[in-house]
Amino acid sequence: MVHMRHQERHFTASETVRDVVIGMSDGLTVPFALAAGLSGAVDAAVIVVTAGLAEIAAGSIAMGLGGYLAARTDAEHYDTERLRESGEVDTMPDAEAAEVADVFRGYGLTDAQISPVVAAIRQDKDRWLDFMMRFELGLEAPDPNRARVSALTIAAAYILGGLIPLSPYILLSNVQTALPVSVIATLTALFIFGYIKGRLTGLNPLRGAFQTALVGGLAALIAFGIARLIG
Repeated sequence: MVHMRHQERHFTASETVRDVVIGMSDGLTVPFALAAGLSGAVDAAVIVVTAGLAEIAAGSIAMGLGGYLAARTDAEHYDTERLRESGEVDTMPDAEAAEVADVFRGYGLTDAQISPVVAAIRQDKDRWLDFMMRFELGLEAPDPNRARVSALTIAAAYILGGLIPLSPYILLSNVQTALPVSVIATLTALFIFGYIKGRLTGLNPLRGAFQTALVGGLAALIAFGIARLIG
């Protein structure tokens, strides 16, 4: 009898997807709202393009820096907690071993089953610390390159997203002609982006697509209306 090997499929790139989602969603929405708002107040496409490019540059830097600082904060928090846990293992090993045992009791193991496992874990301090960090504190060791990769990913996604609503103003000289093209292009991009995001994260793709497009569309509509009132 032939046994088929079970293959599990899990999505493991959640951090990268989160960075792309953060950068792309803001990149599509903010420049789109800015361009639409300016379209209600000015007639020159060059003004919309100049303001849009400036916003994309500033926004990508700010978003990338935010991603970098967030990742660095996570890494520093992990290092601080691991250092504290290391000190507790050195000064109160029995109490820490009891905490290891409590973790296994939570999974239904008996003391007879737990004792040899705890004894094995105590033989290696690094392994002991890894266990405590993960199962007591719920912290995973961060990727040392995470901060840099996060910053670049968010910034690149923001730039890519921002160029979509701005492209019609670059290609077309008439603002009133470029505006509907930008609306269609951006809403389509938001819909596709929301659908892909839903597929990757396990959510309902169509629901994600419609929600993403709706939020972006409302942001642009409000900005356009405010600009009209001011102008």
